[in-house]
Amino acid sequence: MENELKKLLRDMQGKRILILGDVIADIYLFGSIARISREAPVLVLEQAEERVVAGGAANVVNNVATLGGSAEACGIVGDDKAAEGLRNILSKNGAGVEGLLTDKTRPTIAKTRIIAGGRETVSQQIVRVDRESREPMTEALSDALVKYVESRIEEGIDGLVLSDYGGAVVTDDVQKKILALCREKGVLTIVDSRYSVKRFVGVDYVKQNDSELSAAFGRELKDEKDIRETGAELLTLLDAKGILVTRGDKGMTVIEEGVAEDIPVRDKSEVFDVSGAGDTCVAAFILAKAAGADSVRAAELANFASGIAVRKKGTATVSAEELSAVIEKFA
Repeated sequence: MENELKKLLRDMQGKRILILGDVIADIYLFGSIARISREAPVLVLEQAEERVVAGGAANVVNNVATLGGSAEACGIVGDDKAAEGLRNILSKNGAGVEGLLTDKTRPTIAKTRIIAGGRETVSQQIVRVDRESREPMTEALSDALVKYVESRIEEGIDGLVLSDYGGAVVTDDVQKKILALCREKGVLTIVDSRYSVKRFVGVDYVKQNDSELSAAFGRELKDEKDIRETGAELLTLLDAKGILVTRGDKGMTVIEEGVAEDIPVRDKSEVFDVSGAGDTCVAAFILAKAAGADSVRAAELANFASGIAVRKKGTATVSAEELSAVIEKFA
């Protein structure tokens, strides 16, 4: 008999998910240490490689695609190489990029990490350079985003992700209009907001890590009881159907009306990097819900997917094949 989670993974394939949010180009510059500069007491690096990786909402898009969903990106990019790189990365994974609207007055959000190393030294990040416009987007661009989302809803999508990294895209006006439209049309929604989750009234599901939930309510969450009570409070505040709280090596907690269940980590292999694991979690969870799973089963599958992501260096994606293998081993 087919494993329940493996059947769910099969049912997820091809589900149409639109991801709206702050798309980010994670740029990695790798170099070997050559000498100390004569101009200042700093290292001189000989650049060996430059790599562009999809970050932020773009990483959710990538994970939906690699997990077997039909992913579409929606957001704002500049007229620059970072935007070109993101479009290429997402397109190679089969994701739609027509919803990435160009604003020539602002750069694509980019986070450039400079990694130094040598033959006898361990490579390490020595500095990060961020590039982002703090100017609000124009009303015309805001309207264009909403109209694009509306067109995709009319054509038929199975779910929508709001990926809010604190940039200019998921404004109050945009998210209110979109959430109202999704509720009217019966489209499944989930939000992952780093800094301002309490404003997303009317969303179906919410993903937060425990530190984000703590910051949102300005209180320390000392134990499972605190997490469950605060999660239930957020559930009521947003009129949501469910809250998913990720807790690192302690797994996840699913909170719905009158119900709370902990999902433990089953595969406690070595953790290399937690970058982007939350994006993998959101991608797996929304796909599972779109396939008809209850929230606990969806969280179990997302837990396995996140566990794969943290064992990879940097912002990473998880494939359906990798997830299937882990489910086969541990479920």
